[in-house]
Amino acid sequence: MLRIWIKRVSYLALSITLIIILALSGFRLAASAREDETRRAAAPATGKFVAAGDVEIYLQEAGGGAGEPVVFIHGTGAWSETWRDSMTALAAAGFNSVAIDLPPFGFSERPANASYSRVAQARRIIGVLDALHIQKAILVGHSFGGGPTVEAALMGTARVKSLVLVDAALALDDRSTGTTTIQDFFLGATPLRNAVTAATITNPLFTRTLLKAFLFKKGAATDQRVAIYQKPFAVRGTTKAVSSWLPEFLSTKQVAQSLDPSSYSRLTMPVTLIWGAEDSVTPLDQAEHLKRIIPHAELSVLDGIGHIPQIEDPARFNQVLLSFLRQHR
Repeated sequence: MLRIWIKRVSYLALSITLIIILALSGFRLAASAREDETRRAAAPATGKFVAAGDVEIYLQEAGGGAGEPVVFIHGTGAWSETWRDSMTALAAAGFNSVAIDLPPFGFSERPANASYSRVAQARRIIGVLDALHIQKAILVGHSFGGGPTVEAALMGTARVKSLVLVDAALALDDRSTGTTTIQDFFLGATPLRNAVTAATITNPLFTRTLLKAFLFKKGAATDQRVAIYQKPFAVRGTTKAVSSWLPEFLSTKQVAQSLDPSSYSRLTMPVTLIWGAEDSVTPLDQAEHLKRIIPHAELSVLDGIGHIPQIEDPARFNQVLLSFLRQHR
């Protein structure tokens, strides 16, 4: 009886494994079929491409270029269009809004060497300032974009007039944990990593579920917003690029100033932290820690808001952002 039971369990395990492999293979094939446009052909005509360091960055502007420049840097899975409400509000208030696509997301060129470190991304942000002939800008960084934003501020302090961090994912407390054997295996197994990425991050069927996981106000994941997040999925090589970004994003071995808490004392420009009180991705205690280590940093907490304030309550977020910008104009 024991032998029969073991055989049945083995068959079941093998069957489940084969089903998983077939499902992942199907998602990978679907991604390859879907990603059939060049980034230039797929990019909205409302933006433009500029040479920024080692890549060509896609960006969108609002405000006519005459006002004080505010540069928006998005979070995971997002791109410049997700800042549209804030760009419009700031343009109406006399600022020049610039929202960039930080690779591998959106329509920007993906680096050939798959370099997505904070230092490399920060150089691209500064490269955008150079390309637009912006001597000094206000930087607004959200979630994973917060790391490159802080890195750019530390790297080119004279170029940053003030700094806004929105539910920033800076991993200041995660550097000593290391990675697990399972995580190392996953990150090192490129075909598996590509397939899982195709099944989740770049899978249009999963976009709404993934977006809701970051929100406290789930109703903000409207059909229109979901469609915005999905638009870059048509760009050739998106799944491969996002998969290549994951090891750098999850690495505990990066060397960057923005990973050293002692570096934050050098952020002497005006800094404000805008945080959702209900953020479960980067909880509020992370904002309170940042406030303690950044000189003169201000903290605005938005009650009833999760990880993405700019889409969960655009009016309230823009009000807080504009209040800070006008105060330090």
